[in-house]
This record gives sequence, structure tokens and C-alpha cells, in this order.
Amino acid sequence: MHVVVIGAGEVGTSIASSLASDHEVVVVDVDPDRAEQLKYELDVLTIAGDGTTSEIQTAAEVGRADMVIACTDDDQTNLVACGTAKTLGGGFTIARVKSTDFLRTWQGSEGAFGVDFMVCTDLLTAENIVRVIGLPAAIDVDPFAGGLVQMAEFEIAEGSPVAGQTVSEADRFESLTFVGLFRDGEMIIPRGDTDITVGDRAVVIGSPESVQSFATDVAPETTPDDADDIVVVGGSEIGYQTARLLEERELHPRLIEKDRDRARWLAEQLPKSVVMEHDATDAEFLTRENVDDADIVVTALGSDEQNLLVSVLVKRLGVDRVIAVVDSPDYVTVFEEIGIDIAINPRTVTAEEITRFTYESVAENIAVLENDQAEVLELELTEGCGLVGRPISEIVADSDIRFVIGAITRDHQLVTPRGDTVLQPGDHVILLVESDSVSEIASMA
Repeated sequence: MHVVVIGAGEVGTSIASSLASDHEVVVVDVDPDRAEQLKYELDVLTIAGDGTTSEIQTAAEVGRADMVIACTDDDQTNLVACGTAKTLGGGFTIARVKSTDFLRTWQGSEGAFGVDFMVCTDLLTAENIVRVIGLPAAIDVDPFAGGLVQMAEFEIAEGSPVAGQTVSEADRFESLTFVGLFRDGEMIIPRGDTDITVGDRAVVIGSPESVQSFATDVAPETTPDDADDIVVVGGSEIGYQTARLLEERELHPRLIEKDRDRARWLAEQLPKSVVMEHDATDAEFLTRENVDDADIVVTALGSDEQNLLVSVLVKRLGVDRVIAVVDSPDYVTVFEEIGIDIAINPRTVTAEEITRFTYESVAENIAVLENDQAEVLELELTEGCGLVGRPISEIVADSDIRFVIGAITRDHQLVTPRGDTVLQPGDHVILLVESDSVSEIASMA
């Protein structure tokens, strides 16, 4: 495909990097130095200029583009860029926005703003937070096959019951498969005798029930219910959307917001939540309100520095599980290294969602793992393809690609893959594969 990416920030760079090896990618950015840098880093064509103008879009050959992705940090710029692309006859347009108001307008009128697909960063981030809250010890969770299958990634902590076990010892669930272990930055394709060690990140695929049971084994906790205390710090759009989604799950979070007018608005919009107007950096207030007894605290304030301060503060007060929103990808490692359980970067979440969508021609769904080292794909097998009519053990033995099939759905039923399982046309196969081999494995389907 000929793909034009407008905006070379964290999101645009990640998308361009993922697509560059298989597609003709042009990156447009207003910063000439940034454009020149990416030309050599990613081996893509770059153009310096305003991506909303017809002149720059013409130079990028938007008129023959299969896809135009507008992903700058400014919502209006992205919408105007997509509108301009449509006037030039550009192909499928994707816009990144933060505002849920723009998302609602677009959802209410097909093709509004000249956008064919809209990705809302704040809502996506909130959905990611809520998925992680719902699965103890998980650092990443993604649904596949319409919810019949779940992929989850867990960090094996000191004292975890599965630490020191082999994969075969830890895999006690009929409809669950270990598909990958990440250790010291390297991916390991697990076998039955592979040891699981403290610090590993284990990726499993299976039924939601089996993944939930494994989560309880990894860290003997329970999925939050209406008796659990969840505190959201910060009434930002992400904080609001997180509380709203928790309410939809019949949970009753508490939300702390410093601004009086915003707190009043939140209280009106969130009838099942307790909204407290106060400064969350006040340790005495947190202790007085028993925030130290909370099961989970989510920090969603306006800056990384504020989120870092509050995250460290509630950790020191004794909160077991803290999820922090981290705007800068460079800070994610910092948060994790000082003991914050999960750091979620909205830009990374957005880039993964857009990249996932661009792969829809070859995969039904996709999840990116460990800084793009590996991806989990959902492929629908067609009659006569290279995977059909052969047992899995034979397919793996004959291939140079490092991949693991984690689950199969057939006629809307989950099939647990084994070496002698023969794949059939129409099967939906969920597998983990090294990122460099995504196109190759997808072409076999």
C-alpha cells in the first residue's frame, strides 16, 4: 500500500516503523529536522510541511494513497488533514483525536470530517485501564474472536506461586496455552520443560475463564467486585472515562478531583461514583479517606510529574496495586523501575490500535507486545491456504518462522490447539509471532 502518515511524533513514528517494511510509507511533519531524522532512521520518504494543506498532500501523493493516517497531537489538525485528503481523492482516512466529543459526532454521522475511522486516545486508554483492572496481575489484556479468546501478559513477581515452575507445571488449564516468555528483553518460545523465573513476562492465550484462573495462580488475588475499593485520582477525560466504564461493570469507584467546577460536573455525570474535591497530593487527606486501604489506585492527573508523585505517595501509604497514566513513553520505564505496577502510555495505546487496524487486510485482530518484538494475530483461514489440512506439529516443523498457535475458534466454539490438531477452512487462529514475520505468516492464511 501507499500510506501517508501525517505527524511524526511518538504515534506517527511508531505507526511508520511498523508499516515501513511492507508498504510504501510517506511521513509528513512540520519540523524539518524531525522529518530529516526519520528519513534515515526508518528508511521512508519524508516531507517537511503543513500536512493539512493540499500543496503538501499533493507532494506526498495523497491522491493515490491507499491510506492516510493523521496522528498529530492536535485534534483539529488531524480532522482538517483528513478532510483535505478526501478532496484530493485520497484513500481510507484515519484520524487520531483526544476529544470524545469529536468521536460522538463522527459516530453519529458516517464519514463526518472526511474521516473513515476515528481513534479516540482518551477512551482507548480508559478501556485499557479497565481491562487491566479486571484481570489481577495482568500488564496487558486483549480480546480476540469476538471475546471467545483472551490474550494476557503477566509479569512474574517475587513470591508468585508459578515462579520456579516449568511451563507444563504452571499450565494446569485445559483451554489455555503459553505462547511466549520475555526475559531480559529476549523472546522465548516456551516448551513444556521451560522454567518460569521471577521477572519473566508470560504471554498466555485461552478462554477468558482459563486466563482468569491463571491470573489467580500468578498472583492470588480476585477480580474486582462491588465490594472492592477502586480510587481514580484525577478527573481528566481519561479519569472520567475510566470511572464511567467501571460503573458500567457495576463497580463503584471513588474519584478525586481538585477543581471545584470539574468535581461538580463529574458528580453529576457519575451517579455510582463518590467524587471528592481535594488535592490528591495531600497525604493527610489520603489517609483520612482511607485511600491507603484501596485495592487499586489509578492516577490520571494532567502531567507525568503529578502522576509520579501521587503514585509514589499511595504506594508508600500501602496501596497494593497502582496503575499510572504516563504521557511520555520515555517515562514508562521510570515508573516501572520505581515500583509502580502498571504504566499505561496513551500514545502507545493509540499507535497499537491504528497499526492493528491497518493490518485488517491480513488479520482480523492484532496486539503488539514488548516494544514491537512480537505480535498476536487473529487469522481467518481460507480454503486452500498453506495452513489448512495439516496438523499443527507439521506446520511448525516445516516453517522457519518462530510462532505459536494459542487458540482456535471453529463455528464459534473454542478449540484448544494441540500438535495433532488439523486446521480447517474457516478456522480463526490466534497466534503469537515475531514482528518481523507478521506479513509472512499472514500470507500463509
